[in-house]
Amino acid sequence: MKQILIGFLLVSLLLASCSSSGDDSQLPLAERTVNIVTTTGMIADIAKNIGGDRVQVTALMGPGVDPHLYKASEGDVLRLQEADVILYNGLHLEAQMGNVLDRLNDFGIKTVAVTDKIDRSVLQSPPEFKGNYDPHVWFDVTLWMKAAEQVRDTLVELDPPSRSAYEANAEAYLAELAELHQYVLDQANAIPAEQRILITAHDAFNYFGRAYGFEVRGLQGISTESQAGTADVQALADYIVAKKIPAVFVESSVPQRNVEAVQAAVQAQGFEVKIGGSLFSDAMGSEGTAEGTYVGMVKHNIDTIAAALTGD
Repeated sequence: MKQILIGFLLVSLLLASCSSSGDDSQLPLAERTVNIVTTTGMIADIAKNIGGDRVQVTALMGPGVDPHLYKASEGDVLRLQEADVILYNGLHLEAQMGNVLDRLNDFGIKTVAVTDKIDRSVLQSPPEFKGNYDPHVWFDVTLWMKAAEQVRDTLVELDPPSRSAYEANAEAYLAELAELHQYVLDQANAIPAEQRILITAHDAFNYFGRAYGFEVRGLQGISTESQAGTADVQALADYIVAKKIPAVFVESSVPQRNVEAVQAAVQAQGFEVKIGGSLFSDAMGSEGTAEGTYVGMVKHNIDTIAAALTGD
């Protein structure tokens, strides 16, 4: 009921504020840039690469922000109502905003889930996620290429005169992503198969594990809304000791204390496991850094994982 009321309030504010839009937003698209609002930085990165000079992109969720727990602010409401198109992940990633984003189309505000082009037969739907799909598809680069195609097609439909620019930009970006996929494969294959066990703060890396040959375990569930208990910590610690796993990983958008609790439980059994580094999971790095791009984020992750698990 609380989420319904929040959604109703958000939509009401959007409609009430439509009359306050600036003059630029009333101009034809041919006379101005396309205003895109995205939920996450990963989606914003796609939009910037494919949109190029024709678009202005704003991401609501910056570095270190957990999309599972994010709630729209009053400033977000203004950004959303001024957008020509809102791009979001879907698949219940934006749990607190998902229902609202789905409904905005009914009020004349174009919203697009970038995962719509992904065949549902390749998506994972773990029982503990209550019938929803695992939304962390960006960790399989080949699946994220489908998201890029969705953004390309959305921009072409929205702004047909710029079609050739969008298609050329998308072709170049998709080629870069194909190279990235091969890079991750090469780095993963350099790790002995028996050492490819990835343990993180929450279950964000299942698609990564399937695509690149890792066994993956997280302390929390797929959504960070779930809470890990003492039994979860102990079970994961027992597994680490039994498998003699050398390193576990924290995540930039999840509190480090959860993984530190596992580390302490392992040490209590006389085994040492180090924190192998911080991975970017639900958010990218700071703007202006390599990790502030999707390609840089993925490379950082696989390089950090490979170095920690091989002791290099």
